[in-house]
Amino acid sequence: MKKSFLYIAMASVLLAGGLSSCEDRLDIAKHGNMGGQSDFYKTDQEAKEALASLYVALKGSYFNWFFMKNCLSDDVWAGGGSRGDNAGLEKLNEYTFGTDDGSVAGYYQSMYGIIYQANLIVDQVKGDTPEKKRCIAEAKFYRAWADFELVSLWGTAPIVDHLLAPSEYRPGNSKPEEMWAFIEKDLTEAINADALPSKKDADDRETTIRVTRELAEALLGKAYVFQGKYKEGAAELEKVITSGKYALFTGEYDMMQHAVNNNNCESMIEWQSRNDPKQANTFMSMTYIMQGWRTDHLQYSGQAAAEIAQGTYGFCSPRKSLYDAFVAAEGKDGYRLKSTMRTYEQMKAYGITLQAGVFLPGNEGYFFWKNRILQSDLIINFPAFQTMQYTDNRVMRYAEVLLLAAEAHLQAGNKAKALEYVNQIRKRAKLPQLSDVTLEAIKTEKRLELCLEGVRYQDLVRWGDGEKMLGRQGKEIPSFTTTGVEWNYKNESYGFKERNKLLPIPLKEINLNPNMKQNPNW
Repeated sequence: MKKSFLYIAMASVLLAGGLSSCEDRLDIAKHGNMGGQSDFYKTDQEAKEALASLYVALKGSYFNWFFMKNCLSDDVWAGGGSRGDNAGLEKLNEYTFGTDDGSVAGYYQSMYGIIYQANLIVDQVKGDTPEKKRCIAEAKFYRAWADFELVSLWGTAPIVDHLLAPSEYRPGNSKPEEMWAFIEKDLTEAINADALPSKKDADDRETTIRVTRELAEALLGKAYVFQGKYKEGAAELEKVITSGKYALFTGEYDMMQHAVNNNNCESMIEWQSRNDPKQANTFMSMTYIMQGWRTDHLQYSGQAAAEIAQGTYGFCSPRKSLYDAFVAAEGKDGYRLKSTMRTYEQMKAYGITLQAGVFLPGNEGYFFWKNRILQSDLIINFPAFQTMQYTDNRVMRYAEVLLLAAEAHLQAGNKAKALEYVNQIRKRAKLPQLSDVTLEAIKTEKRLELCLEGVRYQDLVRWGDGEKMLGRQGKEIPSFTTTGVEWNYKNESYGFKERNKLLPIPLKEINLNPNMKQNPNW
C-alpha cells in the first residue's frame, strides 16, 4: 500500500462530509437508489475507504487524548496565557472537574465513535480477500485500542461489540473483567488472522503507517500488564522485541518526535500528517499550537528566532518535580534531561526571554524541549495561528514496549530480563548501566523517558500511586515572572481522591441512559 492512499482517502472522507452537509441545505431532488450499508463494503476499495474513515476518527480524538491525559498527570501545569485561558484544562490539572467536564465527555464519546467505525468494518465487510481481511484485523485492533482507553480510564463503560439495533441503544455498564476479556479476544483474533503485515526491518517507514502484527502484540502485552497478568504480558511483549522490527532511535534524542523523523524505527503507532501545502487545511490541528511556548509573552532572538515557530499558546508546562526527578537520576547536565526540558537560564542562552511586566501562569520557570515547535515542522508558517504542522500524532513507541516488558518480567520473576531492557533505555540516555533493578527504578525510568506522552496518569492509577503523587495537585498554582516564581492562586478543593481512580461517566450519558450507573463517589 502506498502512503498516499491513506492521505487521499482521509481527505476524501473529510471532503465528502463537507459536501454532504452543504447538500442538506439545498433543495436538490434525488433520483434512484443512493445506496446504503447493504450496498457498500463489497470491494477492497470500499473496505479501504471505510478504514480511512476510521483513521479520520482516530486522528480527531488525539487532541483530547493528549491534553486530558497529560493534564491529569503530575508532569505538567495546565499553563496558557492567563488564569482561565483554558478553564477546562485547569480543572483537569487541579482535580476540580465534575461529571459535566467537556474533555472527559468528548474523549468518551470519541472512543465510541471509533468503535462504531470499527464495527461497520467488522460487521459489514466479508473477509474474502487478503485486503478485506487486513481491514477487518485493523478494525479489531482499533476497537480494542478504544476499549483499552475506556476500561483503563472509566472502568465500567459499556461493551459495544457490534452495530446496535435501535432496541440496544441504551446499554448498561460493563464489568472491567468483561471488557478486558473482549480486548484480549479482539487482539488475539487480529493477530491470528494472519492478515497484519510485519515491517521489512526496523527502518521500514511505510508499513508502520498502518497496524502491524507486532503493534497488535504490543497492545495485547500492555493489556496483560494492566491486568497484572505479568507472565502472559512478558511473553507477548517478547514477540515484539525478538522480532527485530523495531529499535530505539539512535539519532539526536531531542529530534526524535519531530516531523523529519515521522515513522522512525521507534514508532509503534502514530497517526499521519503530510508536508503538502496544497492540503494543509486537511491536516490543520490545534494540538501543536497549544503545546508551543507562549509567544506573546516571550522575546525571541538569535538561534531561537531562526529555529522556533512563533504564534503558539503555552499550555502543558513542565513541573519542577519532573525536573528534580531528572536531576536525581542523571544530574543537571544529563543528556536526556537537556533533550527533554530546559530551565529559564538555558532558554535565555538560546535566545528566549520573558517580556517585562508579564508572567507565565502555570509555569515554574521550566520549558519542554522535546516537543518544541520548530519551523522545520511546519507545512505553512502562519505565526498568527500556528496550526499547520506535519508532525505525526505519536501514540506509542518502542521504548514503552521495553519498559512494559521490564515491568512484566520483574513481576514474573525474571529480573535479568527486566534489567536488560531498562539498561537499553539508559544506554540510549547516556546513563551508567544498573547492576540491579526494582519496580521503583522502572517507574522512574518510565516517567523520565515517556513524560508528556500520555502514559503517566494511567500508570499512576494502576500502580495505586494516584493519591501519593497527585493528592496535593492543584492546591497552589505558580506563575513565573522575571523576578521568580509566585504562588498567587489557590484552590480550596483540589487533588486526586478515591473517586479519581475512575473518571466519571459523562453526565449526559447518565441523563440519557437509565441503564447506566455512575462510577463510585461521583
